[in-house]
Amino acid sequence: MEMTGSRRIDWAVVPAAVRARVAQLLGREIASAQSLPGGFSEGVAARLRLDDGTDVFVKAISATTAPAVAGFHRREAAVARRLPAAVPAPRLIADYDDGEWVALLFEHVAGALPAQPWRPEDFERVLDAATEMAAALTPSPIPAADAARPRLLETVPFAGDTLLHGDLYPFNVLLDAGRVHVVDWPHAWVGPVYADVLTLMSTAPDPERHLARNPLTRDLPPREVDAFLAAHSGFLLRLAATAGPGADPRLVDMATTLGRNSLRWRQRRA
Repeated sequence: MEMTGSRRIDWAVVPAAVRARVAQLLGREIASAQSLPGGFSEGVAARLRLDDGTDVFVKAISATTAPAVAGFHRREAAVARRLPAAVPAPRLIADYDDGEWVALLFEHVAGALPAQPWRPEDFERVLDAATEMAAALTPSPIPAADAARPRLLETVPFAGDTLLHGDLYPFNVLLDAGRVHVVDWPHAWVGPVYADVLTLMSTAPDPERHLARNPLTRDLPPREVDAFLAAHSGFLLRLAATAGPGADPRLVDMATTLGRNSLRWRQRRA
C-alpha cells in the first residue's frame, strides 16, 4: 500500500506575503524548506529550517485551489489547539488564515512512517499508544458539536464521549526511537472509546488476536465489533468507488486496500 499521495506542492508556490507572515509568526527567518513524503491531500507539507537551526513542520493550502482541504486545515487547527499534553501528537505552534491561504505550523517530528506490512513490534507500539491516547481523550476536550461528523459511522448510532482521531491508519503515524506520534487530526470526532483501536487493528495481519487482548476491545459484544467493521469497510470502499476521474489514484488504492482488509476481517468473524 502506497502511503504517499502525489499532489503535494512546493513551499515556493505559496505567495511571498504568506511566507513572510509565517516567518513573523515563527519569530525567525526561514532558511530553507524541504517537501516531505506522506499523506494524500493537496497542498504543502514541508520542513522549514529556521535561521537558528530549528525545524518546523508546515502544511498549507489555497482555499481557492482546494476548498475542502482548506476546511480540513481549519478544523485540524481547532482540534490541535485543545489536545491535552498527554496526547502523542505534535504541538501546534501557530496557524495562519487570511481567508485564502491557510497554514498550520507544528513542531517538527524527526520520525518515519511505519513499514508496511507492519513489523510486529511497531504495531504493538502504535496500538499501545492508541490505547493510552483514548484514555487521555476521555471525556473529550472538545464538544461533539465542534468536532467533525463521523465519516464512517454516519448511519450507525454508536455512542461515546471519547475524542477520536478518526483516521488512524499507518500513514498518519510517525515513529522515532522513543515515541509514537499521531498526526493529521482534521477528522477527529466524538464517539466510542474503542473506535480508533479497532480502525488500527483492521490494518494488522492478525486483528482477532489483538481484539481479544486489548483492554478497550476484549469485552465488546461481537455484534458491536461486526457493526463497526461493516460501517468501516463500507465507508472506505464507497470512498474508492465514488472517487471521480480527478481523484489521486494512490488515495483510491489506499481506500480500496484498507476497505478490503476490514471487510475480510468482518467476513472471517461471520
